[in-house]
Amino acid sequence: MLDQYLKLILKAPVYDVARETPLDHLPLMSHRLANSVWLKREDMQPVFSYKLRGAYTMMAALSPSERACGVITASAGNHAQGVALAAQKLGLSATIVMPKTTPEIKIAAVRRMHAEVVLHGNNYDEAADYAHTLAQTRGLAYVPPYDHPLVIAGQGTVAMEIMRQHTAPIHAVLVPVGGGGLIAGIAAYVKALEPSVRVIGVEAAESACMARALAAGERVVLDRVGTFADGAAVRQVGVEPFRIAREYVDEVLTVSIDDICAAVKDIFEDTRAIAEPAGALALAGLKQYVAREGIQGQTLVAILSGANVNFDRLRHIAELAELGEKREVLLGATIPERPGSFRRFCHAIGTRGITEFNYRYSDSSHARVFAGVQLRPVAGDKAALLVGLQAQGIEAVDMSDNELAKMHVRYMVGGHAGELPGERVLRVEFPERPGALLHFLNQVGDRWNISLFHYRNHGAAYGRVLMGLQVPPDQKLAFDEFLAGLNRDYVEEVDNVAYELFLR
Repeated sequence: MLDQYLKLILKAPVYDVARETPLDHLPLMSHRLANSVWLKREDMQPVFSYKLRGAYTMMAALSPSERACGVITASAGNHAQGVALAAQKLGLSATIVMPKTTPEIKIAAVRRMHAEVVLHGNNYDEAADYAHTLAQTRGLAYVPPYDHPLVIAGQGTVAMEIMRQHTAPIHAVLVPVGGGGLIAGIAAYVKALEPSVRVIGVEAAESACMARALAAGERVVLDRVGTFADGAAVRQVGVEPFRIAREYVDEVLTVSIDDICAAVKDIFEDTRAIAEPAGALALAGLKQYVAREGIQGQTLVAILSGANVNFDRLRHIAELAELGEKREVLLGATIPERPGSFRRFCHAIGTRGITEFNYRYSDSSHARVFAGVQLRPVAGDKAALLVGLQAQGIEAVDMSDNELAKMHVRYMVGGHAGELPGERVLRVEFPERPGALLHFLNQVGDRWNISLFHYRNHGAAYGRVLMGLQVPPDQKLAFDEFLAGLNRDYVEEVDNVAYELFLR
């Protein structure tokens, strides 16, 4: 199998349309990790992503009759742009089915390359099903984003360039994983030439379909896929990528959203490039791997797979980067409501920087403080901070990993509502399209009073809503039935410590 893929990769005609991208040394990250860290810059492709390589390799191999009919695919971003540019280069007509939630910036990019855009469904799976239907009814050639030998071979040219650009020994290549096409191509090439080089996949913990599949020994379908790293948010890995990964991928790591945001910042500080969240997965995994293994003096390569990030997502990424680097802590503190308490709280924080500070009167005996505090670059500083607060008689809770606190409470105004009988609090994701919120409110109807509402959007396909509803005891069953039929991702938060401290 490796010999076959090696031939396909070496013969892939990617440079008709793609370019050989640099392998950049990261001096700041190398010094910090005590290893030689390199970044493969696929963000510098014409469509700012590696996806062009695989799409063109497959499309260039189509027969004359297939070319005459045209091509179709489904994608919300990078693959769509790769197919559109490849079709433009080959003189083919292209139809791209995109979810209705796709940001306008990506739709416009595809249309600029003269592809027909069809908006259908609320997610990739619905768009892909419709694209397959159109392919059959119109007689179009379907271009899959990852599950095809020629697509895999095209992506494998990334590894061919790495091995040519860095002839000295490489300890490991870390690869972002979505459907598995990129890591399959890289693993096939690297293991054919240098079997001792470790090939390590990296997935977002909220969409870790390859890690789950390898653990189960078979392809699995995730019940829920988080969309933060939308360029690698896939419910199930491809058949052929999984077959290759089982044999030749050494391991797959998972990283948190905070880890990804920290890696985006790391890349910017070393290169001044802004990676999309999926594009920063590999560096986030590289940092985790070095910390786990304790290695030094090794050569490590991370692939920056893309830079198609909406500008309005950068605020959210910047907010979480310091948490991802463990350089900031979010605290929920209870202080006595008497003169001098505020000063004692600040004295316990000391000379540490404060990134945000929110205070709200609670009652005549206590007050609540929500604070972001910068940690000193010394081991154990967060523990020392919490001990210092306790010594001042201040109860403090670390909320750095609390999604309700990070996504909503830190931005909300007001305070405790007092006793609200039967309040149920939900954290819900809404597809970011006109009318989505109204549709949900129509589902709620006039059955329950809305007691709390906070909405945030981060430039992604989904906005986030925190909502309180008052449900009388005799309507509990009806409300549970409503939730079961909601067909929307939600989390009940009435037992969350952040709700208890600041909202109840």
